[in-house]
Amino acid sequence: MPKNIVEERLRWVQMVESGNVRLKDVIEIFPHSGRTLKRWLKEYRAKGEAGLIPKSTKPKSNPKESPIHVKERVVNMRKKTKLCALKLKWKLEKEGIHIHERTVGKILKSEDLVRKYRIKKVKYKYIRALRQPGELVEIDVKYVPGKVSGKRYYQYTAIDTASRWRYLSVYDEQTTYNSIQFLADAMKRFPHKIHAIKSDNGSIFTNYYVGTNKRSDQTVKRLHALDVFCTQNNIIHYLIDPGKPAQNGTVERSHREDQEKFYDQNTFKTFSELQKKIKIWNNYYNNLEHCGLNGKTPNEMLGFKVTNVCT
Repeated sequence: MPKNIVEERLRWVQMVESGNVRLKDVIEIFPHSGRTLKRWLKEYRAKGEAGLIPKSTKPKSNPKESPIHVKERVVNMRKKTKLCALKLKWKLEKEGIHIHERTVGKILKSEDLVRKYRIKKVKYKYIRALRQPGELVEIDVKYVPGKVSGKRYYQYTAIDTASRWRYLSVYDEQTTYNSIQFLADAMKRFPHKIHAIKSDNGSIFTNYYVGTNKRSDQTVKRLHALDVFCTQNNIIHYLIDPGKPAQNGTVERSHREDQEKFYDQNTFKTFSELQKKIKIWNNYYNNLEHCGLNGKTPNEMLGFKVTNVCT
């Protein structure tokens, strides 16, 4: 008895090859079609027993496979912008190319362009609060990496948690005066009324943990100048818990975006050059599709027109 498929096929083929039995007679008792036996004979005569080894019936091409020019466009956009698969899908749709985000992800994975994420041991389920533009604006300060013309500079950031629209400005000092001036400039540029802001506990934002204010609960607290400004403009000032920067997560995430896609890819010779480039970068950010906005840009959420988008 044959032990494998090759021996089974060889048994039928040798009956014909020996010349003792006619092909016509073998086909009459052959359990498969005559075309199959003839194909086995052809392969055996050309390659010997190796021709009888079963071959994969998997098609070499898929009729639904993405065209090569689409794959090349996905790869080029990924290398240029470093965007995720969902954002690449939205950008391709604006170019008239309709492709599923999972297909984009498979293309990126096949080209080894995916990010290596750390394994999280604990997964938290967050419930996203639905807010209106201006309901809560997060404010924070980021050090500009290195020195520009031998001097240290600081980036002030204000980002609306509802629309992700943000405003950036660079100062040469971290002071309470600059914090107030920055908030006033952000209020002029933001098209909606700002009802509340949230910041960390730095001395440029609050004096709750500084000086005599923390000595005793019986001490009369002196209002910080920023709190006075917020009171005059009917703005609520929230503070995050000490040592909990994740509570200011929206602005912290935008700072990571600044570092990876702006500061790591640019150099600045003068302060004016820094101001010019950061204005272009912020304009690009406000016209960038966000996963948290279901493919819309911050400017689209606020009804602004897209202008001067750098690519």
